[in-house]
Amino acid sequence: MPPDRARGPKHRDVFSKKKRSQIMSRIRSKNTSLDLAMKKALRKAGIKFKMYPKMIGSPDFLVGDRTVIFCDSSFWHGRNWTELRSQLQRGSNSSYWVKHIARNIKRDRIVTRTLRKFGYQVVRFWESDIYERPQTCLRKLKRIHGGI
Repeated sequence: MPPDRARGPKHRDVFSKKKRSQIMSRIRSKNTSLDLAMKKALRKAGIKFKMYPKMIGSPDFLVGDRTVIFCDSSFWHGRNWTELRSQLQRGSNSSYWVKHIARNIKRDRIVTRTLRKFGYQVVRFWESDIYERPQTCLRKLKRIHGGI
């Protein structure tokens, strides 16, 4: 068996390059379904917040004066990085995607560290937690933030 066949198909994308480009161009950074799901959960719990505060790291929410929330998608923020990296390496344009997601992970760590140095409580929720277990997210937020 040829070496590249042993590792799987070189291109695992089911879309053409043109269609993939069109799909990727529609990805937004604000008012995503993920952010709107968190917004709905915060409102339902009666938690006051500011959405997209203009501050270091561009968090999705600011609760009170010192608690920031990031809603991290599994793909863009590298959840289960070992497995995701392996999948990306088998796909098209693999070196680009591996570097891109690795940079996002590194940036997330730097942003979290920086905000904590400035006295912020930083909370990061994965998309599956927001969609599937919003009450668990809210309990964690209340435990960290305290007086909400």
